Amino acid sequence: MKTIVVIGAALVLLSTSGASSVVTARPVVTLLRVPGNGIQPEAVVDRRGVVHVLYFAGEARAGNLFYVRSNDLGVTFSPPIRVNSQAGSAIATGTIRGGQLAVGRAGSIHVAWNGSDTAMPRGLVNPANDQPSGPFLYARSSPDGKAFEPQRNLTRRSYGVDGGGSIAADADGRVYAAWHALAAGAEDGEDHRLVWIARSEDDGASFAVEQPVWREPTGACACCGLRLFAGPSSTLYMLYRSASAMTHRDIYLLQSSDQGRSFIGSKVQPWEIGACPMTSMSLASSGSRILGAWETAGQVYFGATDAKGPRIPSPIAAPGEAGTRKHPRLAANPNGDLLFAWTEGTAWARGGSVAWQVFDATGRPTDVKGQALGIPVWSFAAPIARPDGGFVILY
Repeated sequence: MKTIVVIGAALVLLSTSGASSVVTARPVVTLLRVPGNGIQPEAVVDRRGVVHVLYFAGEARAGNLFYVRSNDLGVTFSPPIRVNSQAGSAIATGTIRGGQLAVGRAGSIHVAWNGSDTAMPRGLVNPANDQPSGPFLYARSSPDGKAFEPQRNLTRRSYGVDGGGSIAADADGRVYAAWHALAAGAEDGEDHRLVWIARSEDDGASFAVEQPVWREPTGACACCGLRLFAGPSSTLYMLYRSASAMTHRDIYLLQSSDQGRSFIGSKVQPWEIGACPMTSMSLASSGSRILGAWETAGQVYFGATDAKGPRIPSPIAAPGEAGTRKHPRLAANPNGDLLFAWTEGTAWARGGSVAWQVFDATGRPTDVKGQALGIPVWSFAAPIARPDGGFVILY
């Protein structure tokens, strides 16, 4: 494959099979196509420097999730392993319903995703049509890391999973899965949706029945994703979009200091829109800082959480005019530089381009920025940081 190395705004094409190892005073940004021409990449770098990648391939309405790893920051990847035990039980349509990846204790891999229309096992019966609803599925890697265990449905008290959920894991063997859906027996409508969390204390071997994360009547934007992140000391952070009164589609940040048993939260940014905008979020760490990113009205923002509570007091917009910017993602290098990436021009059944801006450790934009065509339909980008201070964007 061809790799595009970006230094500042200059593009240099290299005929190489992987990421560059060039070291400069300014961060080098390398664009790298997802293995297997997959879409919807999720990438995590563990403490040993191993890159773990999840991607989707196949028919968008009923395809498959694949897992690969790289020990050389993307120069080579392991052979792909299919995550979903039932062929065609994953979905990519709509961009925000795909798989999420977390690395747990001893390098265990945990994946959660919205099940397709044919996925088994099915969820609770939806009283609106008297049919079993779509499941929120989970699978973990086998002890030898060479396969994944059979997929399981985590929804037992909730139904109507739509927008994508998320998964997180900590170093003590806890695994957390979160999604939004209606409670069994509750009224219909986005303003009645709740965000749910299912907790595991045994590395994903079993999960407790899901519980609502917050009782504030915010609702949840049905076709928007959410993002869960396990920070230092097993503190959990979550970003999601509300749907109160059907038009208040605001971004909320939640925080838990007791391993997901309870959450506190606050509104980060309002958005008045009488439609479902199909947005996704991102959470990442930079040293002791926790950073979040989201979209509002065609513009993408990021900001650091407040150490004193679940707030992002000073959001920063991506440079340039708002328009069709979506799916923001974050990565921080060892120097504290932050790469902020997003898509431009993507929409329903339409691909677009990836854009990025590097910010220094003080939060100021640098001259390392760029944009490149190539985001496939239903996809987005996934940035990771290199030990030498550079970045790789998988797309």
